[in-house]
This record gives sequence, C-alpha cells and structure tokens, in this order.
Amino acid sequence: MIAKLGVCTFSMTMAVVMLSGCGGSSSDTSTLRVDGSDTMVNLAQAWAEDYSTTNPKTKVQVLGGGSGVGIASLINGTCDMANASRKMKDKEIERVKAKYEVEPKVFIVGFDALAVYVHKDNPLDEITLEELAEIYGDGGSIEDWSKLGDGSSDLGEIIRVSRQNNSGTYAYFQEAVLGKERPYKDGSLDQSGSKDVVALVARTKGAIGYSGMGYATDEVKMLKVIKTKDAEAVAPSVENAQSGAYPITRPLHIYTVGEPAGAVKTYIDWILGPNGQAVVEKIGYVPVAVEAEAGPAADGESDE
Repeated sequence: MIAKLGVCTFSMTMAVVMLSGCGGSSSDTSTLRVDGSDTMVNLAQAWAEDYSTTNPKTKVQVLGGGSGVGIASLINGTCDMANASRKMKDKEIERVKAKYEVEPKVFIVGFDALAVYVHKDNPLDEITLEELAEIYGDGGSIEDWSKLGDGSSDLGEIIRVSRQNNSGTYAYFQEAVLGKERPYKDGSLDQSGSKDVVALVARTKGAIGYSGMGYATDEVKMLKVIKTKDAEAVAPSVENAQSGAYPITRPLHIYTVGEPAGAVKTYIDWILGPNGQAVVEKIGYVPVAVEAEAGPAADGESDE
C-alpha cells in the first residue's frame, strides 16, 4: 500500500514520503507535516502524491506511528495535521486548549471497515462479535479454533494478533467489540503497524488479527461479521460500511490546532473534495457521502 513522515517520537514501523515541488526549493514553497495513524498511512501518502502533481509548490511530509503519536506531535507543535483513527481523548483536548488557547478542530475524511483477518487456508468464513469478544477479551472462553464454526477445525490454539496500545485501531476495537469496561486478554502478539498485523496472520495458520480492510492481501481472508445472534453475516466492503451494515466501521479523522488556514486549509479542502475522496475509495476505504464540516474535537468521549 503506502506510507508517511514527521519528526517526533514514534513506534517501530514508519514509512516516509517527501514530496518536493518541481524545480527544487523556492521561497514560496510550503511544507506541511502530517503525523499519526498507522491505519491512515497508506491513504495519507496517496493523498500527498496526488496533491503534489497539481500543487508542486507544496511539500507534504507524512509519518505513521499511531494516532497517539500524531496527536502528541500536534500538541507539541511538531506537525501541522494529525491523522487519527480514534477520537481525541478529553485530556488531549485540554492540553491543546491550555497550550494554544483554542480548541482542536476535527475533520472526518473517510471511513474504515475494520476487518477481521485469518490465514487464507482457515476454513472459517464468519464470526460473531460475541465470539470475537471471547477471543480477545479478558476472561474470554474461546482459546481454540475447534470452538468456532462447525467445531471441526484442527488448527489448535488461536494465536491472537493485536495492535499496540497507543494505536487508535486498538482503542476502537476495544470499544466496538469488547466494550469500554472490558480490557484485552493478556498474551496477544502486539504489532506496531496495520500492515504488520496482516503480514503476521498471513504467515501463521492459527492466527487471527484485526486491521483496516485496505490492508487485505491474497494471503489472508477477511471474515464476515455477525452483529447479533440472529443477524446476517456481513462482509467488510465500501458499500456495507457506507450503509452501516458492517458492524465494525469507524470514521477517519484529521485534527488541527484551531481553524486551519493557508496551505493547511487548502490541503484539507482538497482532501474533502472530489479528488481527495476518489483517493479514499481507490485505496480501499470509504469516502464521506458529502463534504465534511470541521467541528470541535470535544464530544464528551475520552477513548480511554
């Protein structure tokens, strides 16, 4: 898929793209730094590459590392925009307000169906949210593949692949699947990047993992998910995410300190316009139905 860049403390996996304007540097060249969500790193690089073709005097630097990393970088003033696959925590919002005397602004720039991945040779095709909670949640009762599907699987112990706890994907999966009050079960293989989760599942027959649907490869299978006992199994797809049928769908955010201006505003406007949203769909995520409006980040939720 794709990648990002910035200057701040970050976790293991990072990809850097530096897009400089044609004809080298000049006094009127703008440089934008975008840090944050590893889930959004491929999308952010694709935006940067497309944008540079029509705006050669704007240089976009993109770095992954996790939503928490991006938000910390924004608070510290080392990036212009923070990509996040989760909402800002209350304490993060307060830090922005205390330092800059303005509220952070949030833009919803697309949606992601969080897929549940297994090895391509795994016979399982669907799973319920309740079963996922029993696999990943503290005190969960499902430890072996024989407890899923028709019970005939001989894959043995379920190897749980998860994300590190600074990841927006980690926080969202906990909220959507386990519930805010239920912690994760110990003993998972925690990966620093979305691509890493899928890669580990691809080479581990007994593994299960969760990651953005845009990271699918031929070596893994995305399971259909059943929301409640009598509901139909729904596959992660653009159509099912847009309609709300797929039960593990989340918004993708860009945060700025206060109202964006200048090159930052121009870039966000482009992202929310037809060209930027075409990139969202091309990368495998879900475009916003209409142009998103900025709003205060605070909404009473903390994502702790």
